[in-house]
Amino acid sequence: MKDKYSIIGPLYDFLATIYSFNQIDKCKTAMHDTIKTDDKVLFAGVGHGIDAIAAAERGAQVTVVDLSETMLARFNRGLRKKEFRHPIRQLHDNILNIDESSSYDFVFGNFFLNVFEEEMMLEILSQLVKLAKRKGYVVIGDFSLPTGNPVARFFQILYWRIADLIFWAAAQNALHPVYDYQKYMKQLGCKIKTVKYFRFLFDDRYYSILGQKK
Repeated sequence: MKDKYSIIGPLYDFLATIYSFNQIDKCKTAMHDTIKTDDKVLFAGVGHGIDAIAAAERGAQVTVVDLSETMLARFNRGLRKKEFRHPIRQLHDNILNIDESSSYDFVFGNFFLNVFEEEMMLEILSQLVKLAKRKGYVVIGDFSLPTGNPVARFFQILYWRIADLIFWAAAQNALHPVYDYQKYMKQLGCKIKTVKYFRFLFDDRYYSILGQKK
């Protein structure tokens, strides 16, 4: 299978940092203060994996999953000279193929679900919920829903559309509106415990959602 991130992958973190003034990185680790030593934590579509590395540094048992060889190679570059309480387990696979239901204390999908069309996004989000233990947590970090007056919403939508078009052109990602992840998480049986927002310029542009599986 062709690795659609072979071109954009090496630039992914650089582009995210420039585009968000580092707010994306902050969003990815926003819920890490709830991770305890020895917790089992999975990161779907891990990419460069600063969030996974940060969780491993807290003593968690981390599993990462990514279908892109390019992104896993970049992730491994970030592991050089690092030692953890538990070695990071890496799976080069489609997240839908991971048959480990109710296995994880935390399941993260940071800036991953926005890659897909809505139907596929819902299937993958359902899988993330299945992978969490009973009363375990699902964390989604992504672009937040537009809010405020019409002018503010216009610029928030434009901001998302620019990113959406860049990754559609570079990696054939789906074109779609900003998803309402809180709504979908509730529909899949998660109770929203915490939502943290991250600003860019004058508006909230990103959020991290902590949902607990019922």
